[in-house]
Amino acid sequence: MLNPNLDDIQLTKEEYSRYSRHLILPEVGLDGQKRLKAAKVLCIGTGGLGSPLLLYLAAAGIGTLGIVDFDVVDSSNLQRQVIHGTSWVDKPKIESAKNRILEINPACQVNLYETRFMSDNALDIVEPYDIVIDGTDNFPTRYLVNDACVLLNKPNVYGSIFRFEGQATVFNYEGGPNYRDLYPEPPPPGMVPSCAEGGVLGVLCGIIGTIQATEAVKIILGQGNTLSGRLLLYNALDMKFRELKLRPNPERPVIEKLIDYEQFCGIPQAKAEEEKRKMEIPEMTVAELKQLMDSGKQDFVLLDVRNPNEYEIAKINGSVLVPLSDIERGEGVEKVKELLNGHRLVVHCKSGMRSAKALSILKEAGIEGTNVKGGILAWSQEIDSSIPTY
Repeated sequence: MLNPNLDDIQLTKEEYSRYSRHLILPEVGLDGQKRLKAAKVLCIGTGGLGSPLLLYLAAAGIGTLGIVDFDVVDSSNLQRQVIHGTSWVDKPKIESAKNRILEINPACQVNLYETRFMSDNALDIVEPYDIVIDGTDNFPTRYLVNDACVLLNKPNVYGSIFRFEGQATVFNYEGGPNYRDLYPEPPPPGMVPSCAEGGVLGVLCGIIGTIQATEAVKIILGQGNTLSGRLLLYNALDMKFRELKLRPNPERPVIEKLIDYEQFCGIPQAKAEEEKRKMEIPEMTVAELKQLMDSGKQDFVLLDVRNPNEYEIAKINGSVLVPLSDIERGEGVEKVKELLNGHRLVVHCKSGMRSAKALSILKEAGIEGTNVKGGILAWSQEIDSSIPTY
């Protein structure tokens, strides 16, 4: 529970009217609304989770909101990042978020940090705030947010989303567990697909994001039972919630300082391995693929290793679908062998990453091939603009 000096906080006549539905709640009342006005909340990220939670925190009357983000609005964001609008495409997300927040609540102080959240700036950014909300989508930043909150003793309201599933909890609050109790070690790079690779139901972000906002408000008010010590799991397809208990691990390492979290999560090593793999696999540009296809030669097979639903969205005429997942399981390797029948192999995916991985697996099975650099995205941008991007 936060303890501001409420005598120093006053509501204006307009605020009495604006927050009337809060003021008549016994659990909020005048003191509670003053606590909200005095509170300072930092949100890391203005994406799928940050968008709804920032909207509701602003509407609730949080006095100061800090926002950390360095990205620009992309049209693909608009399916779920509801704080942004079409007119803000290609413009900074934090500016878009501030503009919308001030439309909702002009009295809210919005502090912007248009920078990467990194070990050398995290403590300075977090220190002035009462609560930190993690709206990030990658493991290095999640560990960094956690460790900064532990070092500065700040509650960390956590959420994550993927496809139709989400989870939320409160870390580092009143002696409760922190992120390292849930994930003592990061998963190997690439093991957990991103939303860009696996997709996410747009409204799922609203559900998990508003849960995070609810937890932040409860912490500020000192009311109710927070999710500290409980991991809330939500499945949108089944419309079910369930809980897992979380406890502090007495054997977890003591966090004494911020570290290199990219290194901790194995990102540089994975990138080096990826570059090595790329160097071992022949590549061709989409222009070279177009030239090969226009030549009339029938001595090659163009393999698409994306998922079936991606193939339905966009495909290169003449390509054959064998998903990477099938190749990883082994059954796809045999199918590729049947397809080739002495022909040369050319492989593509969305951007060239999965096709490179597929070729590495096929190479171990004795099948050589060429990767299409940039994948179908490059094909759409450079060869056939009628093919949609996604």
